[in-house]
Amino acid sequence: MPDLWMPGATRLDIGDHAPTDGGPAKAIPHITWDRNATAIKPADLVPYENLVSYFGRNTAGMAAAPHILWDPFTGRFTQFHPANSRSKSLADSSGGTRTNRAGSVVIQIEAVFFPYCRVGGKVYARLVDTPCLGWERLHAWIKSWGVPDVWPMGRPTDFTPKRSESVWESKGGWYGHQHVPENDHQDPGSWPAFPVAPAPTTPTPAPAEEADVPHALNESNPIDVHLESGVWTPLAFEDEGAVLAGPIPAIDITAHLYLDTATSPDAKVQGQFYLTNADGSGASSYLAIDKRGGGGHQFVHSIPVPTGKKLWFQVRAISPDSKPVTLLHRAISGPYWTA
Repeated sequence: MPDLWMPGATRLDIGDHAPTDGGPAKAIPHITWDRNATAIKPADLVPYENLVSYFGRNTAGMAAAPHILWDPFTGRFTQFHPANSRSKSLADSSGGTRTNRAGSVVIQIEAVFFPYCRVGGKVYARLVDTPCLGWERLHAWIKSWGVPDVWPMGRPTDFTPKRSESVWESKGGWYGHQHVPENDHQDPGSWPAFPVAPAPTTPTPAPAEEADVPHALNESNPIDVHLESGVWTPLAFEDEGAVLAGPIPAIDITAHLYLDTATSPDAKVQGQFYLTNADGSGASSYLAIDKRGGGGHQFVHSIPVPTGKKLWFQVRAISPDSKPVTLLHRAISGPYWTA
């Protein structure tokens, strides 16, 4: 049986479980759309933590909570219902199709997003314009529940409603909120494409050629870290250790840092990669990195990791009042090649 709870998601079970009615498996994407912004007047994205609290602890929010809350800027997930329970994010009129239950599963996802939201100084008009971090993991989990990679009413490209109860009841796959009978919402407006598995090669490459195939690094850690102002703090990711161990002849990874800017709005953030021996001794001076903009703070590393060395990442916050700064979430992602 597939996992009832998405691997890697924070579990915040709000109870109120109920079975679905059976039938074709479905997934329903939404966006939170909690602010109305425009290209002329964008607005800051509502913090992920606010939405977690709303759906997980607020009475009104719990009554409309989806299965999954997804932050496409950080790759964070929080799950409120197990996959085999209905959730209540869809309007359901009496006497017609039971929208929240019409399938073997009806997995509902709320992406933390609204059109023309502003994150890290950049404005995003469509969900597909965001980094969509974590989409591959989310898709893989939903697919494990038998939801096929099809949009019976078309993949959303705008906010035009299109609804057919006969299609909804007879076909499995992905439906935007704008496609569901008895509902008047027009979201999500756009949604990332299904990941495409690499085509098998014929003949199978010889072992000597396998070094050319990149590995994907995609790790995150949502545990708060309190950074003393001016002090370098090494970070651990999923394996609670180094980022990677050599030999890594080619690499292009990005560290994403998201801090509590509400309590320390003027704090500056610095990040750096460094090497140690395999046993953790002999730390090098920092390695050259490139800082990138975007959501939060991003630091890029593209220097090979030699045999017998480990690559680490550390962060330092400098606040004008010398108070500690809270690191809310960190992630690291990108391709690398092994020898």
